[in-house]
Amino acid sequence: MTRRLTRRVLWGILTIICIYVFTFTMVVLVPGNPLGDAERNIPREVEQALRVRYSMDNNWLYFWEFLGGAVRLDFGPSFTYRDWTCNQIIAHALPVSLMVGSMAILLAVMFGVPLGVISARTRNRGLDVAVTGCTLLGISLPTFVVGTVLLLGFAVKLQLAPVGGWGTLAHLPLPVLTLSIPFMVYIARLTRVAMVDVLGSDFVRTALAKGMPPRTVVWKHALRVAFLPVLSYLGPAAAQAMTGSFVVEKVFGVPGLGQHFVNAALNRDPGLIMATVVVFSTILVALNLAIDVVYERLDPRISGAV
Repeated sequence: MTRRLTRRVLWGILTIICIYVFTFTMVVLVPGNPLGDAERNIPREVEQALRVRYSMDNNWLYFWEFLGGAVRLDFGPSFTYRDWTCNQIIAHALPVSLMVGSMAILLAVMFGVPLGVISARTRNRGLDVAVTGCTLLGISLPTFVVGTVLLLGFAVKLQLAPVGGWGTLAHLPLPVLTLSIPFMVYIARLTRVAMVDVLGSDFVRTALAKGMPPRTVVWKHALRVAFLPVLSYLGPAAAQAMTGSFVVEKVFGVPGLGQHFVNAALNRDPGLIMATVVVFSTILVALNLAIDVVYERLDPRISGAV
C-alpha cells in the first residue's frame, strides 16, 4: 500500500511538472507583451527595466525562477491586477471556487445517485424513460444556456435570487445549481447503468430469495457495489467543479479563480496564467489520488492491480 501510494504521488508530481512545462511553452509562444500594452503607456526604458527585473527577457531563466517560486508557494506579481500579487489573488478567489464547486458536487451526488437508482428499479417503464430523457437533456444543454435560463427565470422574472454579484448566501443557489446539473445527470446515468448490472447479479437474487427487504437490498447492499463507478468519476468531476467553471463565474459574476484565469489570458499575464494552472493541476492530481485511495479501500480486489 505504501509503495503504491508513493508511486502515485511521484507520478502526480511529474504530471504537474509536465503541465507546467506545457503551459510555459504556450505562454512564451503566444504573441503579446503584458508590459507593452498600449493602455498602460509605459515608457520603453521602464518596460525594459521591468523585463530585466522579472527575468522576462530570458525565457530559460524565467522558467526556472518561476518554478522555484512555485515550489516555495510564491508565484510573483500579477501584471493584470497591478496592486495584487498572484498569491493574493489565489488566496482571495480560490476559496470562492472551492465553495461553489464542492456544494455543486454534493448537490449532484445527493440527487444524481437516487435518480439513477430509481431509474434502474423502474427499468423500461415510464419513470425510467422520464429520468433518462431529463439526463439526456441535461447533458446536451451547454452550461451558459442553463445559467442564462435560470438567471432570467429566478432572478429577473420571479425575483427570487440576485441577478449577479457575490457576498451573501442568496448569491449561492443559482451558480451552484447551474454548475451541478451536468455532473448530476452524468452521475444519474452512471448509477443507473451500474445498478441495472448489480440488480441482476446472484448475490442480489439470493438476498431477495432469503426474504431480505427489497429496500435494504437495493439501498444498502446493491448501491454500495454500484457506487464504485460513480466514485471513480468523482475525482476529475470534483476537480473540475472546485477549480471553478469559467462560464458559470462569468454569467453570475462570481469572483472565483476561473474568472481571474480568463482575465489573465486576455491580458497575457504569464505569472497569473501559470499560477492558476499550477493550482488547478495540483487540485486535480490531489483529488484523483484521494479517490484512488478511497476506491482501493472500498474494493480490495484492485489492491494487486498495477
